[in-house]
Amino acid sequence: MNMLGYKKTYTLPFKFLIPNYINEFLNKRSITKLWIKYIKRYLYILFKGQQSLEILKISKEHKDILWINFSAPSIGDSLMDLSSRSLLSDRKVDLLTDKKNVNLYHEDWVFSSVYTNPKDLNNKSYDLVIIDSYSTRSIKIKTQVTRLTPYIGMYGYFNGPEVNRVLFSFHKMNSLLGYIKSESEINKIAKSSISISYNDQKLIQKLSLPDEYIAIALGGEWSYRTYDNWPEVIKKLLIKDNNLKIILLGSKNAYTIEKTIIEFFSSLNVMSYVAKFTFNQTTEIINQAKLLICCDGGLMHAANAVETPIIPLFARLQEQMQLTSSIKAFPIFDPTNVNNILVKDIIQKYNEATILDHNHPQDG
Repeated sequence: MNMLGYKKTYTLPFKFLIPNYINEFLNKRSITKLWIKYIKRYLYILFKGQQSLEILKISKEHKDILWINFSAPSIGDSLMDLSSRSLLSDRKVDLLTDKKNVNLYHEDWVFSSVYTNPKDLNNKSYDLVIIDSYSTRSIKIKTQVTRLTPYIGMYGYFNGPEVNRVLFSFHKMNSLLGYIKSESEINKIAKSSISISYNDQKLIQKLSLPDEYIAIALGGEWSYRTYDNWPEVIKKLLIKDNNLKIILLGSKNAYTIEKTIIEFFSSLNVMSYVAKFTFNQTTEIINQAKLLICCDGGLMHAANAVETPIIPLFARLQEQMQLTSSIKAFPIFDPTNVNNILVKDIIQKYNEATILDHNHPQDG
């Protein structure tokens, strides 16, 4: 066993640099703790008889692949971590993932089948398994599903430091494929993707949405990236353009602020579809929008996937940690809390976005 193997827990596993907070992470963690975590994972892999099955490259012979993705179950993390599946579009790839994310990949353009129960794979065979990380949970599932199949890790032993997850996914996959693309090529194409089924498109079409509208994503899971002053933002937007159509989106945690907005503004200007549709159906509403104003969260990644311009509000994690060069974004950042972001700054970004849209209208 390599006693210096613990460095894998904080060393990028590919040759190109991406935005990261590795130094910040190391300043807060002791080497001893990193070493202990590495040893625990290493010994568990050894105990499960998986050490000799780890490989470092995906070859042309690996045509039938299972991707296990459980380590980061949030919708946004799932979209980012699995974004590089686009580089495997010439292969048959199945996904085993968390129940809450299974519908994200319904009729996916890369994943052939999506599973949530390892037992459903008992009679399946694969050439290769991609494991999200070498956590004990992921290794246990891999062993349960296909004990003798070779595997590679996306994050592998890397654990702890914040990174741009989309760029990590793309650069790691590119390295596993033998660096089939250059650094600049990967940076140019790296973004999340999502497939919207024909039925979901038809369902949203029946809403008879306005010909032109912007969307605002309300709510959030974390208070420091949940903006509370949307009513004032909407007020300023409607003063600027009293014909503007605004559609409110979000999940159940947006109900309170949604109620406030709906009671205050005319239905001629503001419509709400908060918690009315699935994530993919909501993504289709975003797909048809001219712009999405949002905080860092799942709907932001949905907009990125369908290439709708965004005004994202960030706190703590800077925009380069969440966005890539392929995304049309007008970000605003605060070091501690999105509620420190001023309404006038959001309106200024809106002005910038609309000016750019007028000068470079979207196709179609």
